[in-house]
Amino acid sequence: MEHPVKQRLLTILAAVALVFGLGTAVATYHTQSAAAATGATGAITGYEGLCLDDRSASTALLNPIQVYTCNGTSAQTWTVASGNALQVLGLCLDVAGAGTANGTLVDLYTCNGTAAQVWEPQANGELLNPNSGKCLDDTGFGGAGTQVQIWACADSSNQQWTLPSGSTTPPPGNTPAFGPNVYVFTPSMSTSTIQSDINAVYNTQQSNQFGTQRYELMFEPGTYNVSVPVGFYTEVVGLGQNPTQTVITGGGIFANAAWSGGNATTNFWRGVENITNDPSSGSTEWAVSQADPMRRVQIDGNMVLDDDTSGNTSSNWSSGGFISDSKVTGQVNSGTQQQFIMRNDQLGSWTGSNWNMVFVGSTGVPGQSFPAYTTVNQTPTSDEKPYLYIDSSGNWDVFVPSNRTNAQGVSWANGNTPGTSLPISDFYIATPSSTVAQINAALAGGQDLLFTPGVYQINGTIDVNNPDAVVLGLGLATLVSNGGNTILQTADVNGIRVGGLIFDAGSTNSSVLVQIGPSGSSASHASDPTVLSDVFARIGGATVGKATETLQINSANVVGDDLWLWRADHGNGGTVGWTTNTAANGLVVNGANVTMYGLAVEHYQAVQTQWNGNGGADYFYQSEMPYDPPSQSAWMDGSSDGYPSIAVANSVTSFQGYGLGVYCFFNVNPSEVSANALTSPTSSGVQWHDMVTVSLGGTGTIQHIINGTGGTVNSSSTVADLTSYS
Repeated sequence: MEHPVKQRLLTILAAVALVFGLGTAVATYHTQSAAAATGATGAITGYEGLCLDDRSASTALLNPIQVYTCNGTSAQTWTVASGNALQVLGLCLDVAGAGTANGTLVDLYTCNGTAAQVWEPQANGELLNPNSGKCLDDTGFGGAGTQVQIWACADSSNQQWTLPSGSTTPPPGNTPAFGPNVYVFTPSMSTSTIQSDINAVYNTQQSNQFGTQRYELMFEPGTYNVSVPVGFYTEVVGLGQNPTQTVITGGGIFANAAWSGGNATTNFWRGVENITNDPSSGSTEWAVSQADPMRRVQIDGNMVLDDDTSGNTSSNWSSGGFISDSKVTGQVNSGTQQQFIMRNDQLGSWTGSNWNMVFVGSTGVPGQSFPAYTTVNQTPTSDEKPYLYIDSSGNWDVFVPSNRTNAQGVSWANGNTPGTSLPISDFYIATPSSTVAQINAALAGGQDLLFTPGVYQINGTIDVNNPDAVVLGLGLATLVSNGGNTILQTADVNGIRVGGLIFDAGSTNSSVLVQIGPSGSSASHASDPTVLSDVFARIGGATVGKATETLQINSANVVGDDLWLWRADHGNGGTVGWTTNTAANGLVVNGANVTMYGLAVEHYQAVQTQWNGNGGADYFYQSEMPYDPPSQSAWMDGSSDGYPSIAVANSVTSFQGYGLGVYCFFNVNPSEVSANALTSPTSSGVQWHDMVTVSLGGTGTIQHIINGTGGTVNSSSTVADLTSYS
């Protein structure tokens, strides 16, 4: 979500902002370096996670070198040779004719040691050809099959490449091969080394809103006197069994919006987990909006949820967030936050309010008092997200917390969180070069699945069929649909856990981007539900994307815990528009007894959330209607003006909604009208609690909150509330 006054300016800034690169990290436990590891062999990855590829695996001289979907073949197996040459199939990456002009193509040629075959890695990820003074360039940010060229070095994402890292001293214990974008810090490392790595990642990610770099910063148990700013596509995690085992002091962990003048409404896609933050200032700044989860964290001192350090006190907006299973010993100040959800948290106290603050199963929070506060004393059903940790023997494991019912407070209040440990050997560790066939073979063989940080081009569908399978992403790993496929689908079985992933639609329309349970699923999973934790999806923004339905839930008893389904309203050039990133529905719920905590669905072109299953519940909802309907006639639900954000089907006899906010900002056609924010059957079993509508900046009209009931919001009156409806 974005504040309307800033939305257009931010869109322009996003289009022109420089995306800083980062040199390849040599390995887990090692600091980053711009130097290539001579003799290292493997894939060279670039923009959108595509691999540098010898077209058709040909050894013909002058054969084109292209970017292509990573497939692990010999055509993508490069060796870093002496003199900064790059070899594949015994030949070298070569600037055609030793050219120096922008647009000179790059091809394959006999290795000859000339200047046309020198590629010097730069600290920002570029590969510089000194002879021409230009950089290896993915032509026009092209897709698979695009021949590369040289172009003036621009520090842009299509000129950033990750080389094979080579061999290094093995890390201790059974540390997995997580790849170069996972940093594991230990208390024995020098503080200056740790801080240098943190700064390098942040310098790349601070404003990298639609870039392709992904990072995970892991801290082994111990105490670290460092400053950890958290930028885009960065996760910061502790590796203890409990949050108190890993402590960050000094400047602590924080997120500000200095890159955007203090406006945090586009501070997306980052996270912190399983760690204690004890900054010397006594206050933690966490200025975020959607897709920024904080889980299993102890905050010593106070906490502020907007930017209070960049000097902007008049437009330092922030727009939503999610904190769960966490303790704050002092006071949380919501500041300019427009909406927020706290689930199963323990606070010293809370101050501040705006449109929609929701507290579920939390202590130290305000009592029920709407407008502003929606408070539910217990969480009916919850399963915390699985997480990595190192056990007392130095072994790496993934811990899967148990289901809790009617719970209040954190899961670790009385010691270790109840649950099950899985050895890391149970997991297939995927990289962007892994194929769908490899992934599905591992899943079919009974392995769980862990995605290392990166952007994955998915050709086909990932099939998760085994009960209690765990699918976990590190560093906001991003899966992109190729060819209109569903990226991931599950069987109608118990206990699947999916967490920490971004699903991106591709340029070919997907009828369904992610499907939980096949159509017609009917089995009960009440004792062992499937859980979606920190699952985010995008239609447009980073790439051109199209999907009719983003997330379809057919299985019963599914729990959604922090979901943001987003049809982009801004992004990279050419990725956003009414006929460009087309998407009808964000969420379609067909399964029975589905529960959502922290659901955000935004900008879809028809009903954003279609709820067809009985027994459902949603705790916190945030939704902006699409900004860009070109006319009223282009956005009609039959004879009704516009579409509701949530439509509960007339066949539904039981549903509960708590703390729901729906907003409009029709900047393309300010005369646009939506008749209702919500629609549902009028029934004693279908109950709505604490609803708010807002016309942002008075731009556009929502006539009623639900079923013709509730006030109108427009340029004359911008906020309307309704306490209950059934």
